[in-house]
Amino acid sequence: MPAKPAALSLSDLLGLGRLAADAAHGVTGIVEHMHASILDTPGLAPLARGLTGGVTRLVYGGVRGAFRLTGEGLGNMAALVGPNPDDQPVSRGREIALAVLNGVVGDHLADTGNPLALPMRFRRDGRALTLERQALAEAFPEATGKLAVLLHGLCMSDLQWNRQNHDHGAALARDLGYTPVYLSYNSGLHVSTNGRAFAEALEALVAAWPTKIDDFVIVGHSMGGLVARSACLVAEAEGHAWRGRLNTIVFLGTPHHGAPLERVGNWVDVVIGKTPYAAAFARLGKLRSAGVTDLRYGNLMDEDWQGRDRFARQADPRRPTSLPEGVACYTIVATTAAAPGDLKDLLLGDGLVPVASALGRHKEPARSLDFPPDRQWIACETGHLDLLSRRDVYERLAGWLGQGVASSSPAR
Repeated sequence: MPAKPAALSLSDLLGLGRLAADAAHGVTGIVEHMHASILDTPGLAPLARGLTGGVTRLVYGGVRGAFRLTGEGLGNMAALVGPNPDDQPVSRGREIALAVLNGVVGDHLADTGNPLALPMRFRRDGRALTLERQALAEAFPEATGKLAVLLHGLCMSDLQWNRQNHDHGAALARDLGYTPVYLSYNSGLHVSTNGRAFAEALEALVAAWPTKIDDFVIVGHSMGGLVARSACLVAEAEGHAWRGRLNTIVFLGTPHHGAPLERVGNWVDVVIGKTPYAAAFARLGKLRSAGVTDLRYGNLMDEDWQGRDRFARQADPRRPTSLPEGVACYTIVATTAAAPGDLKDLLLGDGLVPVASALGRHKEPARSLDFPPDRQWIACETGHLDLLSRRDVYERLAGWLGQGVASSSPAR
């Protein structure tokens, strides 16, 4: 009888303890900042200095130090225990919770060596793959020369490609003979950081693939599409062999020019930060990971964010880039509107990503992406996550990859 997946391992518990200690340390700083703001109020400052002297600073420093030592101790224990073995049974609930946590604070988890930080791995059925020819041949005894690599979005797991009893990868295997491989990654890291790691991982995967690759496709949902584009830029600069074998990329709801919710969050940070008593709470808004802030404009490269305060209000810093040359690029876009062009369509898109952003359209011509009309399709009355499970979305995807398999009736 197979072992039942554990909800949480010892490594998970230690990692959560370390994160809780880090959070408590940060909250102490917020309280101290607010305390200082109140004591600096005109009329109170002389009295406050007489009453507190340096005691307040000493107390807060002691509390922060205690939390820091606790966190470091838990971190050292977690390092001794080590991460969860890849061959252990996978709990879907745990995996999804970890994916959300990584999307929100994954950069902090990685920077502090927290075992909850997800490594980048190719997986099948939740199990990590070893990128060696013999190991891949054993993992994929039915491997074909049609390779499909699927990339999930922000705060998501590779297990979530299976939604409402449908999995685009499994369906492509069944209908068109593709062998699907799923990427798992820490979506809280910068898109360019994940793009570089993905490019290097693809080089190893393609080199070790057990059969000759005749058709190589990437399917990216949401942020996954940005990671794919970033990886192509890295591969072109470094001469990776896989780049020349890539035939097709299909983007599902990818925010090529960013998502407005991140811009709103950035604007709120700036406004709150200029209010004396509330300024301390602006730090809460800065819990957003590097991956989240990259979605303000759709950053792809290191130079889009290096040397800049990612929380500062600023114009789009990106160097314009085009779609990968020599690759057939398609985009499937969702809108919750019942008809194209209505107010909901223009303002909300699929609830997270505006239609224009997913289509690659931009008011500056140099930034616009050139998706030919027959390589773009919009599904109405469809939300962002529905792109993973809607039958008509899959039919369009399969139709493009299978040259005519899809239903001929468009959603828009």
